[in-house]
Amino acid sequence: MTTGLRAAVADGPARWPRVGLRALLATIAVLLAGCAQMVPQTMALRSDWPWGVPQSSEIDAVPFFPQNDYQCGPAALATALAFTGVAVTPAPLVDQVWLPGRRGSLQLEMLAAARRHGRVSYVLSPRYGDLLREVAAGNPVVVLQDVGLFGTRWHYAVVTGFDYPSGTVLLRSGTQARREMPFTAFERSWMASGYWAMVVMPPDRIPATATEDAWLNAVLAMGRVADPRSATMALRNALKRWPENLAGAVGLANQLHSAGDLEHAADVLREARRRHPASSIVANNLAQVLSDMGRQQEALALIEQAGGDPRNPFASEIRATHDLIVERLESRAQGAGR
Repeated sequence: MTTGLRAAVADGPARWPRVGLRALLATIAVLLAGCAQMVPQTMALRSDWPWGVPQSSEIDAVPFFPQNDYQCGPAALATALAFTGVAVTPAPLVDQVWLPGRRGSLQLEMLAAARRHGRVSYVLSPRYGDLLREVAAGNPVVVLQDVGLFGTRWHYAVVTGFDYPSGTVLLRSGTQARREMPFTAFERSWMASGYWAMVVMPPDRIPATATEDAWLNAVLAMGRVADPRSATMALRNALKRWPENLAGAVGLANQLHSAGDLEHAADVLREARRRHPASSIVANNLAQVLSDMGRQQEALALIEQAGGDPRNPFASEIRATHDLIVERLESRAQGAGR
């Protein structure tokens, strides 16, 4: 045995290390490829860390509500809402988001419940970088994970921090106020939900990663169920960021009109008309507001400009507004003639 080993080493001092190195490199390549497939976004962060995001960040002031079995949704949502100033605990949220038949909460219920409390619920793009950017901006992120060891077990938690040098994500989760998870383990649990994540924002703030159309859609969705004042504030704030947004201007004017603030509704629509002179819906809505203010002649002139094309998708609304203005003019003329 000794002679054979010595012969092998003696006969091929150059070949054995070279073959061993090739095998080792091949093994490492396979392992890295496997890791990249299992946690692709964690691996990508090594060479593509999001610009401007520190490598360590933690939001200390996030409240903590221990999560009971199957009711992590209400607890996670209460955590996010309370952080924004809503006086709420998990208990009143149970009936709003928890489905006994499923022993859990659906994402749609989570989004809708936040809106009913005057907050804008915004779904993040399914990117690790966006989650990190929101946390670094001071916005806790509600995430949906699969934490089952044997089979699927869905679980909501709130990401409150991260420390990339130690490879740690920090969460309010279950009965742990500060759970530490490795970046890789967190991604494996998070990716099962399609990287679903949401932030809950007060109406005077916009998420760090918000895009124009997605944010306006989220604000308008909140406006359909929330206190009008919250919707108005959120729309004003959105228009400051994106002053050219037509849907935001129309939505804000509608909120002001519903609240009886006709002067400011008209101001918003005039600015929208300046920016979008070809918009028939802006012309129609402005004519309606002017008519409601008693300025019938000005309203009639405007609606007649807008209603020339019968192929206009808003032709029926324009005709209805035109007829209303004419009726009001005729009624006023009859009243004056008596």
